[in-house]
This record gives sequence, C-alpha cells and structure tokens, in this order.
Amino acid sequence: MSEPDRIERLVIIVRADPVICGHSVEARNLAEAAIARGIPDVRILTWPIDLLEASGLPLKPLDTIPDYSPGITVERPDPVGDYKVVDGRHLAGLIGRLVELFTDGVPTVAMSLYLSPHTLAVSEALRVARATGLPVNVRTIAEAVGSDVTNVVRSCVDAGRFGAAAQVLAAYLDADHPVAVSEYTRDLIISSADDVDRMHGTRFAEQCRDRVAISYPAIDASAYLDLDEAEIDDVLAARGLDRDGYILFLSRLTRAKGVDDLIAGFERSRAGDGLQLVIAGRGPEAAALRERAANSPKSASIRFLDDVSDTEKPFLMAGCASYALPSKPRPEFVETFGIALAEAMLAGGGPVITADTGGILEAVGDTALIVPVDDPDAIADAIDHVAFALTRDERAAAADRARRYALQFDRQAVFDRLFARFLPALAEV
Repeated sequence: MSEPDRIERLVIIVRADPVICGHSVEARNLAEAAIARGIPDVRILTWPIDLLEASGLPLKPLDTIPDYSPGITVERPDPVGDYKVVDGRHLAGLIGRLVELFTDGVPTVAMSLYLSPHTLAVSEALRVARATGLPVNVRTIAEAVGSDVTNVVRSCVDAGRFGAAAQVLAAYLDADHPVAVSEYTRDLIISSADDVDRMHGTRFAEQCRDRVAISYPAIDASAYLDLDEAEIDDVLAARGLDRDGYILFLSRLTRAKGVDDLIAGFERSRAGDGLQLVIAGRGPEAAALRERAANSPKSASIRFLDDVSDTEKPFLMAGCASYALPSKPRPEFVETFGIALAEAMLAGGGPVITADTGGILEAVGDTALIVPVDDPDAIADAIDHVAFALTRDERAAAADRARRYALQFDRQAVFDRLFARFLPALAEV
C-alpha cells in the first residue's frame, strides 16, 4: 500500500504526563511539532490518573503540568469490564479506543513509545480494525526505549520465556517504521533478538538489522534557549539558590541514576565546602536517599526538591555550577540516551558531569565531563574541576559548544526526520 500524501491525525500512545519520564516529555514535544507542521488533530492516548497513582511510577504534581496547544487532545480511556476481569481491563480500554480511531478512514499515523504495552496495543488494535472491514488508513511508528529491552525482552531471554520475547519483537517489527532512541538501544535490541534466534531458530535479528532506524528523543529547545538573566536569578532566589552556587541533579530518583554516588562524590570534593547539592525529582529511592543525605557530614548542604515544574526546570539548569547525572547500568534499567543531559546542555548552565554507560555519549558527544561508573572519587574530582579549574571564558565556551551539539535534538528537527517517509515534503524542510 502506498504512503499517504497527507496526515490528518497523529495518535501517540505513551505513558504521558504526569509521569516523570523523558519520553512522556518527548510525546508532548512530538505532538507540539506536529501541530506546528499543520497536522490538525493530535491525540495522546495514555492511562487514567488513578491507575498511574496506584502504579508506583514517579509522578509530577498535577498542578504543575502545562497545557497543550489547541489541536492536541489527551485521552485516558476507561477500563473495560468489572472486577471479574482479573487483568487487562485498562489495556482493553486503550485498544478499544484505538480501534475506533483506526476505523474512520482518516489518514493517521500512530506512534507508540515503549513496546510493552503500547506497541502491543497498536498491533492488536490494527488487527481488529482491519477485521471489521471498515476503512483503515493508518501507518505506524514504534519507538523502542531502553527499558523495553532491559525490563522486558532481555529479562524474557534470560528467563527462557520465548513466547513473551517473541510477542514484543513481532509487534515491534509489525510497525511500518520501527525506531530506537539511540544506536546503543538498536544494538541492544539486535543482540537480544540474536539470542532469541539462536535458542529458537527464529529470524528476528536479521529483520531488526534491516529495518530499525535511529530517532533520537525530541526536546523543546526553545524552552531552554535565550532565558532571561533576571528571571533566572528570580527563580533561583525563590529557591534560596545562587548562580553557580550548586550542583544539580534533576531526574527520577532510582538506583540506576547514581544519586548515591553523587552524594558520596559531593562529600569528598573540596568544592562541596562552598557549594550546595540540589537533588530534584521523585522516585522509589527518595526516602533512602534522603536518609543517606541526612547522615552525611555535608547534610546541611544537600537539598531535595520534589515539586519542580517543567517551566522551572530550565532556569534551575541554567543557573547551576554543573548538572550531574552519574548513571550506572542496572538489570532493570540502562540509560539508553539521557534526555535530561541534552536539556541541561541547551540551558547553558555549568558543564555536565555524567558517566560512560548506555547511550549517554550519543546525548553529550565530547562536550561533557565523563566519569567511570560507580566512582565517587572521580565525581569529586569532576566537581572540583568545575569549581576551581575553569575560567569564566572557558565555561562560556564549553557551554556554547554543548548547546550547539544538543540543538540536533530539537523537537522540530527530530519530527521532520522521523516523519519524512510519511510526508515527503518534510525531507525538503
């Protein structure tokens, strides 16, 4: 079937706001980019608030979530069935709504972020939609992120659960345009598919090598560029912070983010005597990290923020002495890109400190201070380097170089590259 010469609707299936996750932000950015390119109807299909609240996922305060532009509708389909349906009620609601959107003949692109369960839902909804005999004019994009592999496919391979691994890989390859968020993620997918093929005689890896492309996460660069200097100072003052007076961590509070190593490194740094460490975010490790910090000899200089809004985030990044994310690989999660790193680079604050793991180097290039994984001493040295070794001019030059590198991830550029195969005119933009 030929590609449509227009797109009248974009449907994005994702764990959207209020989930604290770079890919929920990416979904917002792709939706806004679609509106800017003239797609009149954009739907973000996600999960009911009460389900998210019960899930254990880290969530933003609901009153901090900014509005979407006109033309973007967020839908949270109700579950199907009552208590006698033990599982799958919410997934049934999502699939049912997708079937309704897929059977009205409107030229549509459906993009799923996370293979499980979102790509699985799209694959099933398309099967049902085509079985109805109603007009279906839908193309699909399936974006694989790191946890799809580490938390789903890889764990299934390790446990010998062929059927579950095959389901995810088959749904992924069923998409018209399967993409991965980094070269690292693509390699990880192919490696896992190779393992499945060796054990069961399938041919998933060959198809992945042939078809999976790279699409880096989409970031709203405009939110981080040309920030008003007086407004930066006002935002910092409201938090009791000074320009270049703090090291900033802003992400989910999970073991894989390396916050424990950051606290240890801050303790061991000489610069830690005059700086603050600001740890912003929510997540399952919040209580343990607060207890760890309370027992630190520098506890008075370590602050936790759990109410930072998306609008405040760029200003905190712009005013910091350094943004630090010393991520480390864990069985349940590997940093397959590092969206917050690119955001910090766009904001133009102090140098980024991060670790060489997963796809991080694709996010930062050669513009960051790289430390080994699980190495608080190296983190301490990097903090001291930021505080004592760089002149003002060197800091400014480094910030400019980092920003120029990160501009490739601006949402409009990412959207145009991703959708060029569906709208050839975008290839000329």
